[in-house]
Amino acid sequence: MKEIFLPPELSREISEIYQALQEDYVQVADQIGLTCGKCTDNCCDSYFLHYTYCEWAYLWEGIRMLDDALLDRIMTRAKEYVARSRELLEREERPVLMCPLNEDGLCVLYSHRMLICRMHGIPATLTRPDGQLLRFPGCFRCQEIVTEKYETEVDAPAMDRTLLFRRLAGLESRLLGERRHLFPKVRKTIAEMIVEGPPRVATPRCEQPAEQRSSLAR
Repeated sequence: MKEIFLPPELSREISEIYQALQEDYVQVADQIGLTCGKCTDNCCDSYFLHYTYCEWAYLWEGIRMLDDALLDRIMTRAKEYVARSRELLEREERPVLMCPLNEDGLCVLYSHRMLICRMHGIPATLTRPDGQLLRFPGCFRCQEIVTEKYETEVDAPAMDRTLLFRRLAGLESRLLGERRHLFPKVRKTIAEMIVEGPPRVATPRCEQPAEQRSSLAR
């Protein structure tokens, strides 16, 4: 198996995408009047799935910066999360479990947290490739504020996710190259990405050493 590493230029681009998202998020949150202060909920127990190799690899860039003791605690929590979430999903229940990266109420990889984690909370829109417009209402606290301040949900400001998602999709294509369609699709929680280690792919047969291809053919 071959590990997928982010070239420095793609790592910088992910950081730029995240920064642009942060700026858009703050602008919409300020307009609505949404803050996380004194919120009784915790977004870190939301069941989020993530879909790109580039974000998975970027997450592991951050994980490699952690000290061994902290990484051991995170790995233990991640394994427990994976086991428990599978039990709940088998019972057709949506998991509500604390993210293994949350320690003492804070994300230990805040600068490397993933796109969906960053945009959760505020209203948002997304135009799909087929032209269909989707709208997301935001967290429960945001929905309460919108109900009080605006006549209808669509009157509230919303962040357009479309361009950011397109940039991320383009980055994913550049990372995986022309064989992107051969890679298994990613659909994992952060806990699964931690337990499974950094993203890896099977080395294409044509790229294997001649002696290895010969042994496989026997």
